[in-house]
Amino acid sequence: FPPSPANPFPFLMRRKRVLVTGGAGFIGSLLCGRLVEEGREVLCLDNFVTGDKENVAGLLCRSDFEIVRHDVVEPFLLEADAVVNLALPHARFRANPVKTVKTAVMGAINVLGLGKRIGVRVIHASSADVYGQACEEPVPESCRGFVNPIGENACLAEGKRVAETLMMDYRVQNGVDVGIARLFPVYGPGMAEDGEIAGFIAAALSGRPLSVPGDGSGLRFPFFVGDAVTGLLSLLERPGFAGPVNLGDGRGLTVLELARLVIRLSGSSSGVKLSGQEPGRVFKMRPDTGLATRELSFSAVTGLEAGLSATIEYFRANKEPVRE
Repeated sequence: FPPSPANPFPFLMRRKRVLVTGGAGFIGSLLCGRLVEEGREVLCLDNFVTGDKENVAGLLCRSDFEIVRHDVVEPFLLEADAVVNLALPHARFRANPVKTVKTAVMGAINVLGLGKRIGVRVIHASSADVYGQACEEPVPESCRGFVNPIGENACLAEGKRVAETLMMDYRVQNGVDVGIARLFPVYGPGMAEDGEIAGFIAAALSGRPLSVPGDGSGLRFPFFVGDAVTGLLSLLERPGFAGPVNLGDGRGLTVLELARLVIRLSGSSSGVKLSGQEPGRVFKMRPDTGLATRELSFSAVTGLEAGLSATIEYFRANKEPVRE
């Protein structure tokens, strides 16, 4: 099954039914759509805590798409030919830290148990949070990082770290074919409204000043959701390759440049104000994407202007502006 324009993901031709946990979420819903476009059957599993059935509304009438309401913390018995694990309440992880840890750890155990039972490849969407404070930049997969196990972000960072441990242990002990993707911050249409880029867009569309943290010199490395999905599919295409592998975009800019770009692309008359303080969980790490290029033939291709324009149009069409 060599790659071809009509069949860019040959592994999926042999793996017809794909289970996507967290499939009604931001990244998961787009992944489900891409899989269906590729001619695969998709089983979407979600508890709708942060996911939304509206995200996959366009797929509900299709015979090759099925949705099941279920929490991955609880065991489940399903049949599939491959699994992509995206289940985690990223948008609200601090609101219920215990639930976040349980979803990351128990969810991984249940997904891996399924993978062991039915003998399929399991792709796990981890996070750059596992690096904590990076030891070098750009950040390679070999970086062990520095994570505070009792900090306000620990529920996410440590949950993802334990999930990676479980993935590798199931691979060594039980022969489960796993692949670990460390996703750097993703943006795009459908993203949560509480992120930095979403906040900039909401302010610009409302005509309010954009509050830029610090002195505006902090770096950001936005990663478009369409590229993130392509990266996950590329990892799924590499049976036997476990990673972990960074999926991100090393093309960065300052946060002040980002704010001004949002203003220009949205046609807003908003101004910029410096807040003088950086929030606690803002990624300033440039990902080292060399491994993804070598092993997966993957690199981010969506330019920031194109990605932001699509995101701005999504917010313009779907969100009510908040005016002062």
